Amino acid sequence: MRAAHAHDAAAHRFDLWRIPGRKRLALDGLDLSLTADLSARRMRLSLSGTVADGAAYVSAVPLTPRLRGQLDAFHAQAQALEGHAPRVDPARAVTRAALLHLRALQALDAAQSGASHRDIAQALFGLEAVVLRWHEDGELRAQVRHLLRRAQGYVTGGYLALASVPHTTADHPGDEPVR
Repeated sequence: MRAAHAHDAAAHRFDLWRIPGRKRLALDGLDLSLTADLSARRMRLSLSGTVADGAAYVSAVPLTPRLRGQLDAFHAQAQALEGHAPRVDPARAVTRAALLHLRALQALDAAQSGASHRDIAQALFGLEAVVLRWHEDGELRAQVRHLLRRAQGYVTGGYLALASVPHTTADHPGDEPVR
C-alpha cells in the first residue's frame, strides 16, 4: 500500500499558478494559507510550509460527521488544484417584475422602521437620483408611494398570487364554497 500511496503523490505536482482565480498566499505560523476566489466561490486551503512549486503533494480530508455534505466542496477544491475552474451554474436573469417585488418589500420594511419617503428613495435609488429628481410631486416620490401601496397589497393577501396559490375563498367571509 505504501508504494501505491507514493505513486499517487508523485502524480500530483503542486503548481500555484495552475489554480484558477485570484489568489492570496499568507504565512500562518509554520504553514501557508491559500485563498483563491473562483468566480462566486471562495476556496481556502491550508498548506504545509514545506510545499514547493512542482513538488509532489497529497491532500487530506478531515473525517467529520458532515463529510458526506462536504464532498462536493472537496471535489471542487481538488479540481481547482489540478487547474480546472469549478462549474458555475448559470445565474437567472433578474426580471423587471422580480426587481419591482424586491423594491416594494424593501420600501415597506423601511417605512415600518420609520423611514421617510425621501429616505426610502435614497436607499432604493441612490443619493444622486434623489438630489436630481426629488420634488414634492415628482416621479421619484410617486414611485416610492407606488412601491408602498404595492407592498401593502402583498401584506393583505397579494403574496398568494406571487406564490401562485389559487384563491379558493370568496372575498367576503361566509361566502366560502360548500364542500
